[in-house]
Amino acid sequence: MSCSSSPLIAILFLTFIFFAFAQDYDDDSSSALEMPPEEENCNGAFLTYTFLSRTKEFPHLKNASAQAYAFKAMATVTNTMDRDLKQWKLFVGFQNNEILVSTDGAVVADGTDFPVNVENGTNFVGFPQSDLQNSIDTAGDLQKIKVEINMVGTQFGVKPPSVPMPKTIQLVNDGINCPTPKHKGNLMYVCCIQDPKWKIKESHLKFLPRQHGDLTISYDILQAYPTNYLAQVTMENHHPLSRLDNWNLTWEWMRGEFIHSTKGAYTLIRDSTACIYGQAANYYQEIDFSKVMSCQKRPILVDLPPEREKDDELGNIPYCCKNGALLPPTMDPSLSKAVFQLQVFKMPPDLNRTALYPPHKWEISGVLNPRYVCGAPIRVTPTEFPDPSGLMSESIALASWQVVCNMTSPSPRAAKCCVSYSAYYNDSVIPCSTCACGCPEDATCDANALAMLLPPEALLVPFENRTIKARAWAHIKHWPLPRRSSCGDNCGVSINWHLFSDYKNGWTARITIFNWEDYTFRNWFSAIQMKKNIVSGYENVYSFNGTRLNSTVWPDLVDTIFMQGLPGLNYLMPEVNGKTLSDPRVPGKQQSVISFKKKLTPGINIRAGDGFPAKVFFNGEECALPEILPTASGYRASSPVIVLNLVLSVAVVILLIWC
Repeated sequence: MSCSSSPLIAILFLTFIFFAFAQDYDDDSSSALEMPPEEENCNGAFLTYTFLSRTKEFPHLKNASAQAYAFKAMATVTNTMDRDLKQWKLFVGFQNNEILVSTDGAVVADGTDFPVNVENGTNFVGFPQSDLQNSIDTAGDLQKIKVEINMVGTQFGVKPPSVPMPKTIQLVNDGINCPTPKHKGNLMYVCCIQDPKWKIKESHLKFLPRQHGDLTISYDILQAYPTNYLAQVTMENHHPLSRLDNWNLTWEWMRGEFIHSTKGAYTLIRDSTACIYGQAANYYQEIDFSKVMSCQKRPILVDLPPEREKDDELGNIPYCCKNGALLPPTMDPSLSKAVFQLQVFKMPPDLNRTALYPPHKWEISGVLNPRYVCGAPIRVTPTEFPDPSGLMSESIALASWQVVCNMTSPSPRAAKCCVSYSAYYNDSVIPCSTCACGCPEDATCDANALAMLLPPEALLVPFENRTIKARAWAHIKHWPLPRRSSCGDNCGVSINWHLFSDYKNGWTARITIFNWEDYTFRNWFSAIQMKKNIVSGYENVYSFNGTRLNSTVWPDLVDTIFMQGLPGLNYLMPEVNGKTLSDPRVPGKQQSVISFKKKLTPGINIRAGDGFPAKVFFNGEECALPEILPTASGYRASSPVIVLNLVLSVAVVILLIWC
């Protein structure tokens, strides 16, 4: 063979190897990544969802609908508008019992930890690329106008060759409309366009305006250095029923940061293990990590006690040091805000002054308080602060992010407080519902049975001591007894609503709050929401400080009466032991009568149910209501008889405690 033919043979050989490898890596996902021609004509935001692959997971089942598959998918968002797409939010309507294990390029908007159940769909927000710039200002740089979201998870029941696709994909930003997406094989895509009716507010600022919510958190960078920065966290309560006691605030560091020191708060666990055995110790060799506040990826921060308010090392921060109390602004504006500062150290490659990223997956909770769902941090207009020198000027944060948290209604059997009903025309009490606040899985009682009716005095007895009274009451009333007694409500706070009287010109009710916890509720409050505009006849709350909330300011709280303790009576004391070891424990109590007039509410029927609240709240938590109302079919005792029984019982208990 001549030497001149050797190059030709080599080229043919290399070409053969190239095609061989191309065949090895040719799968159905490569064709799916070819973008449809509709993207070229899209003037808005072009979204895609591509199903890439799946693998059968253990255990292998014959039941195809129960078989689990590990899947990989990718979603994209491309800004094809002539303006920036700020804080994009993508909804993927999963429908095959998907469980997400990890994502890259975005995080779940509500901050839920992985693995997360997304069978009803979920929202994604960008991290670290939360904004998508426009093509004009970037010369069409795809790295700046497009984001890819890689997903890994588990899905159930879609057997190959069928492809498990979501119901829909859409952008949920304001002013953007998304039609029904198109679906071809393992690709779903849609072009979302700007709503022509949406008025874009022109602003010289490049960040979004601040949003409204029940509770807002501001993460402000006050000072920035190449390796660390000083941040201030400000929590503000805005809703009249929103509240936190002994708040616990947590988040997740996304880029290896750690908290060096804090003022105005502290971490519940002081742990430097992750730094010493991680990359931080290699880079920051001069730092004594035994003095570092926290190296945890998910630190838990809590408020300082009042005695540390003037502490030069930990305190001296305005609005700090209130034992974690965050009250509604309608109660005390000075206690509706909490502030603390923290020194945060960064890790490579973020070692410059402008590489600033907030933590994600924010969560906040308290003692017997509402459950809050917090969104992702959104870059907003920098916060302005009074100049520390005392001059009239304002200092501006280097960067600011806002986290919006909203209260959620409790799920069935997941409340933290409950309500019992009683009335002057029935001598039995309808107790809190069975397992109103949950039941243990190994409970020997009947978790599905209706709660047994009680005599009035049983309300003062802990549930574990009520069974005998309930069964004796059923025997007196000749009611059938169940084989297994129903489980208790397991609530830390219970509220009895007693319909006290009903007469021609008005009616009255009595509310009694019982504290079964070993915890003192300071500055407690309760609220009731009535039906049929009954609150328009509200007259007075005699032993509490009662206020009718303004429905024009709070339209979701129409017909609501807000109640709190009078000065000196704003403590709901904890449960205490009886006088002797054989006596049952005694709950803390607060009680008042509420009166209403009928002049403005003609036609109401108090005994038919109009005299019972539609919702009851304690310290912001919505309480579980009974499933039935008292009826007049049983023995009718006059109002004074029932009141006398309960008042005498309370008096006897108080005497036993003080004697």
